[in-house]
Amino acid sequence: MFKGFYTAASGMVAQQRRTELLTNNMANAETPGFKADQSTIRSFPDMLMSAIDKETIPGEEFGAVQTAGVVGSVNAGIYMQEIFANQQQGQLVQTNMATDIALISGNLPVNEAGVQAAVFYRLQQENGEGEVYTRNGNFTLDGAGFLTAADGKYVLSTDGEPIQVQSESFQVSDRGIVSENGAPIAQIDVAIAEDPQAMLQKQQNGYYYAANGEALPAADVTAFTMQQNYMEQSNVDASKTMTDLMTAYRAFEANQKVLSAYDSSMQKAVTEIGRV
Repeated sequence: MFKGFYTAASGMVAQQRRTELLTNNMANAETPGFKADQSTIRSFPDMLMSAIDKETIPGEEFGAVQTAGVVGSVNAGIYMQEIFANQQQGQLVQTNMATDIALISGNLPVNEAGVQAAVFYRLQQENGEGEVYTRNGNFTLDGAGFLTAADGKYVLSTDGEPIQVQSESFQVSDRGIVSENGAPIAQIDVAIAEDPQAMLQKQQNGYYYAANGEALPAADVTAFTMQQNYMEQSNVDASKTMTDLMTAYRAFEANQKVLSAYDSSMQKAVTEIGRV
């Protein structure tokens, strides 16, 4: 009986976490460059149940010995095993804004496990120490003419320095070379993660940090292209996410009803059967 409590409760916890994940995806459906989170749900290892019995073996030397008869297996519930971001390319939308620069995945390597690499813009953290990575190319210019993310993080060049321009009349080539009046100024740096799930930790606002604290290597020029005046949209499928969200709600409610049924059975066992 108590195993049923644990099984239903674990289902509720897993579906609640899945609901939170899907809700966050929906909230960021319009966030440029946002990558939808996905999850895997697995069951706990099955427990083998057996019945202890006694078997009498002929002969005075042996007598009765205990034996275990196999009854069957019982499942102990489910849990959310892992969460990972779907790095699939989002659709491009034309904005005609010079500071909007879409990062387009190119010839990306695939490791032995079948995981495809991913490329990101390299940004400087607010304190100037360390780096942060993003796919959001919705940049802007601050008061000093530095190319920054929406929250002020500097976009870094291949020299590791912030990129400064004189006005919004600058051009960005498909390889990320920033030029003004025909003269090259800098090249936007692009980092590559060969295994994004293992090498990166996703934080709020669509930013990623290196899991081991070490900076990601620079991406090869064949691994990406850039397109100015365009912006990469989120890859969240709103209709599918809403369907999955309703499925998670229904699963949560089903487990909740099972839990209530177990509670009623336990109450009856205590108040009625125990009294008899």
